[in-house]
Amino acid sequence: MKIGFMEIVVVFVVALLLIGPDKLPEFAKKLGAGLRAFRDATKDLTSEIRENVVEPLEEAQAPIREAMEPLEEMDKEIKESVKEVQTSLNSIGKPTKKPAVKEEKRAAADKLPEPPAVDRAASAPVEADAPEAAAKNQDEGGENP
Repeated sequence: MKIGFMEIVVVFVVALLLIGPDKLPEFAKKLGAGLRAFRDATKDLTSEIRENVVEPLEEAQAPIREAMEPLEEMDKEIKESVKEVQTSLNSIGKPTKKPAVKEEKRAAADKLPEPPAVDRAASAPVEADAPEAAAKNQDEGGENP
């Protein structure tokens, strides 16, 4: 708790009015000595508590902390395993990435150019023209199909 300048002035004026100007320096010395004694007493009490309570507790906690380390590591591993199982259970029934790859291959196959159309009229004789083709083939020295 901080005391501002105005609060100090008010306390000084009240003390001056209640105690009087003659006894104020003597009272201030006694108040300072009392505050110093209080501070020393709390300092001693704090050091005794630290020596008799806090330090033994810290010494007792050291082996417990060492024993807890493997358990904490196992806890982390178990939590990671549980998370993995949960994610695998949550992914059941959902599409996996592999069908997406197959669909990409299908899309790529769809993009392939189609083979050129063969003009069957130009490459193969029509049945009605078959006798003429056979005759032409014989004239050229070929065999008759």
